[in-house]
Amino acid sequence: MNRVTLMLFMLALGVFVCTGCRRDEPLDQPPPTDEANMDTRREDVEAIRQLERRAREAAEAKDVDRYVSFYADDAVLFWPGAPMVRGQTAIREFMQAFLSMPAFSLSFETAEVDVSRAGDLAYSYGTNRVSLVGPNGKRMQDRGKYLTVYRKQPDGTWKVVADIGNSDLPAPVPDSTPGVKQP
Repeated sequence: MNRVTLMLFMLALGVFVCTGCRRDEPLDQPPPTDEANMDTRREDVEAIRQLERRAREAAEAKDVDRYVSFYADDAVLFWPGAPMVRGQTAIREFMQAFLSMPAFSLSFETAEVDVSRAGDLAYSYGTNRVSLVGPNGKRMQDRGKYLTVYRKQPDGTWKVVADIGNSDLPAPVPDSTPGVKQP
């Protein structure tokens, strides 16, 4: 295949793929502003803020069953320094190991919640603090941030489907990383 034929083929393929990705509404169209939709979105934002408050209380009480009840059956947890944890049962086992540690504590503060225009997905983000005794027997304190994705359930409640947290503490950076200075 010569270069011109290959370029025409790639262009045609790109047009075909992009046509299949066409949206039914323009990207620059503002979100609907009718009062009922705005009221529903405000109610959903408040429901998620309350859910996060109850999850924080459950974590502080070290109540693993209550804490994990906020996750969907197919949720994925991305915990710092650990592989992905998939599913509510695996998340329960993972969190039980932490919540059963006498020196472990987890707290978080919600900064922002937003609900999609369709009203079926939402996200929140904020800050967190974790404290535990490390493998060397010394107490470790960490602060960081989180991002949580929610999906609205058929009964109108919200469940966590993806939850990620990471640290604000300096990470070791190789000397050869361009543009990054070693702490």
